[in-house]
Amino acid sequence: MNSVRTASIFMTGMGFLALAGNVSGQSPYEVVMSGLDNPRGLAFAPNEALYVAEAGRGGSGPCLTSGSGEKRCYGRTGAITRLWMGKQSRVVEGLESHAAPDGSSAAGPNDISFNGVGGAYITMTLGGDEAWKAGLGGTSFGTVIKMAASGRWKTVADILHHEATQNPDGRAVDTNPFGVFAEPGGLFVADAGGNSLLGVSPNGAVETLAVFPPLTNPTQVGPRSVEAVPTAVARGADGALYVGQLTGFPFVQGLANIYRVLPGLEPVVHCSGFKAIMDLAFAADGSLYVVENATSALFFAPDTGRLSRVAPDCSRTTVLSGLDRPTAVAVGADGAIYVTNHGVKAGAGEVLKITP
Repeated sequence: MNSVRTASIFMTGMGFLALAGNVSGQSPYEVVMSGLDNPRGLAFAPNEALYVAEAGRGGSGPCLTSGSGEKRCYGRTGAITRLWMGKQSRVVEGLESHAAPDGSSAAGPNDISFNGVGGAYITMTLGGDEAWKAGLGGTSFGTVIKMAASGRWKTVADILHHEATQNPDGRAVDTNPFGVFAEPGGLFVADAGGNSLLGVSPNGAVETLAVFPPLTNPTQVGPRSVEAVPTAVARGADGALYVGQLTGFPFVQGLANIYRVLPGLEPVVHCSGFKAIMDLAFAADGSLYVVENATSALFFAPDTGRLSRVAPDCSRTTVLSGLDRPTAVAVGADGAIYVTNHGVKAGAGEVLKITP
């Protein structure tokens, strides 16, 4: 596994992790979910229950060491947790996860998206190739799974197989299915490892819709070009898809973009000037909420995560700053905004509700 590609995004910069204590911004907020293991994607079901994907905390093994020297251990600790009528409960447990020995920076259930009452679709991150998956002993890493209302789930798309056989960006085989957006015609998946936006048909067939090019590194640190690392996908009111970007090492402040993607056309930069976008969500008024995992010049320093509101003209307003490695945002039917906090910690993850 190549950490320069940031295929396993949350394995980077772990020396800077801390619990946030200085969340600030222009809007009041409250903690509505807590005790989560590496919380990632957020999504509302048709009945307005809020679901969060927990990447888990790994387990007792097998354990592997990545090319950059990071130890990862496997376990079935991933979960899906629901907030409904003020009560927090896990509705799915035992999903695959791999994490650092202390349970931090996990990979596993990552993003979640509902397609009406037809169930939820969940990306299972990997951060590597077939050999990495086999060494961990997992079976669902690198796929998209579908969760029924009962909590039962099944694999519906093999993103790793598409990367291994098609390799859309022509670089090392490396998949990390990250963001997912579901609608009646199928799914859209941002593959952070493969630098691609993929379409998944109702029968599970996977196709490449766009490939995101590497960016020129403006610093003297690291490679001359850095990986695109698309992480999030959302549908805008104009019918286009919008894709958020983290970028690869050295994670330069201001280098990440939001791309606008139309069928059959190359991705076009819509808004620029971000650092580490993790998620996007459109509000009813057309505003785009953007979560950045960190905003400091120094890799992923703690308490520098930010939730911003981005207008159609790309002007932006900070909603909350000082977040600790936030990973996801969702907009409720009442206009309230929900964002994760402590997104790479086991047992410390939260969901905050923000009143605009």
